[in-house]
Amino acid sequence: MRVLLVEDDARFAAALIAALRRSGYDVEHATTAAAALAAPPADLVLLDVGLPDGDGMDVCRTLRGQGDGAIIMLTARGEERDRVAGLRGGADDYVVKPFGFAELQARIEAVLRRARPRPEGVRTVGRLQVDLDRHEVTVDGQPITLTRKEFHVLMLLTAEPGTAVRRERLLTEVWHTSWRGTSRTLDVHMATLRGKIGAGAQIETIRGVGYRIAPRQ
Repeated sequence: MRVLLVEDDARFAAALIAALRRSGYDVEHATTAAAALAAPPADLVLLDVGLPDGDGMDVCRTLRGQGDGAIIMLTARGEERDRVAGLRGGADDYVVKPFGFAELQARIEAVLRRARPRPEGVRTVGRLQVDLDRHEVTVDGQPITLTRKEFHVLMLLTAEPGTAVRRERLLTEVWHTSWRGTSRTLDVHMATLRGKIGAGAQIETIRGVGYRIAPRQ
């Protein structure tokens, strides 16, 4: 996936480019508003607000008008009015500096998933079935009642059975936050979800990473 990073802070940009490339992204770097607008279309634009030759808000509006890919604004401007202006200006998300790369990665994944058509059909993991069209969950054919957030968590886990889903991604996509205080809420939901699906499938905790679902042995 091609990422355009628009950032004039050389040290910050170098560290972020290295992290993005380690994660498999094809990164192009622009340091000015003019260079950003002249760059080839990208799947994702990571856009700083304070640029030497213009305002990133204006760049965001122009890129959105051109129909470019997803846009995440990266900025030290953390006031509510700034976040609102960025989102209303066409950004898909707004990340305040400083931030950890794990949080940024989770937000990238969330933005790209929102931009793609939602998956449809029935997912099966062991004796568990998740019907995405009907929003129904069954174990051995018997219906299981889940809350909206429990269903969303299960949908993320069953997208790739056996693959760990990071805590940051679950918090960002289900609770729309990266606040660490929400982690306890996530743990409680996972415990409840384990109890509800019972022998249908196994939700495993991957220490320091997140959770994964797999058939029971």
